[in-house]
Amino acid sequence: MSANHERLISHGKATARAAMASVATALFLLLLKIYAAWRTDSVAMLGSLADTLLDVLASLVTLYGVRLAATPADADHRFGHGKAESLAALFQTVLIMGSAAGIAWRGISRLGAARAPEAAGFGIGVSLVAIVVTLVLVAYQRQTIAKTGSVAIKADSVHYQSDLLLNLSVIAALVLDSFLGLRGADPLFGIAIAGWLAWHAWDAATHAVDQLMDREWPEDRRKKFLAVAATHPELKGIHDLRTRTSGTSDFVQFHVWVDPQMTVAEAHRVMDEVEAKLMEAFPGTEVLIHPDPEGHTDDLGNIPVEEVRRR
Repeated sequence: MSANHERLISHGKATARAAMASVATALFLLLLKIYAAWRTDSVAMLGSLADTLLDVLASLVTLYGVRLAATPADADHRFGHGKAESLAALFQTVLIMGSAAGIAWRGISRLGAARAPEAAGFGIGVSLVAIVVTLVLVAYQRQTIAKTGSVAIKADSVHYQSDLLLNLSVIAALVLDSFLGLRGADPLFGIAIAGWLAWHAWDAATHAVDQLMDREWPEDRRKKFLAVAATHPELKGIHDLRTRTSGTSDFVQFHVWVDPQMTVAEAHRVMDEVEAKLMEAFPGTEVLIHPDPEGHTDDLGNIPVEEVRRR
């Protein structure tokens, strides 16, 4: 077994453990907040409960994604199965938007009520427990990210870090409404949480659609990729770069100019050397390189021809 293969197996196990920890944490907090929302009748706590329910779904998708990332391409899916993660994310956003609408409606209907949430102290205690548990999970996720560089675990960790602010807002709402007598704070915080959920749903949907539509990499990443590829001394230039991301996998294809007198064997050697450099700088990226005699370009219709010439 090669060292690279052993590394992939090790990283796969590490990301799977981190994803399982995320699922377990979300399930624990879900059960805790279901009881807290029932005891307190707080709109802000209800919003936190809805977010935790979405955390469960997100964590399950992350677990599915990292397991799927280790599944090789097959005869029917030659580019792998990465886009299933984007489809699952779109499904999540529908649930998030529905939850946000329900919480906002409940908050608006409670704005005129003078009744404070019940058992506010219990709700605050639950939120503090949630903060402590989330901090432990985030610390573990950071260790896994440092070891594996997993994009899926990193995205999940960012989501849980934002949950820390959400739990603090629940505490603020309960303190203001129940202990300081500022009536209406709880439903207002609930409405704000609903808006926060909707904004994150929109952001997640945009990212998923970008992957499904094979959106190009950000310009700075494209430039870095071209800079690495152009360092080989036997390349005369690079053109027709195309990039896309599918789930946790990246795919790049481009054409290079080589000396027209170069043999097929020599051109193949150059392509292998360029690919090795790119794989070192962009691990996990599938690279497809097409050699052209220097100066040759293809008619790509409306697709812009991108050229990097060696001076």
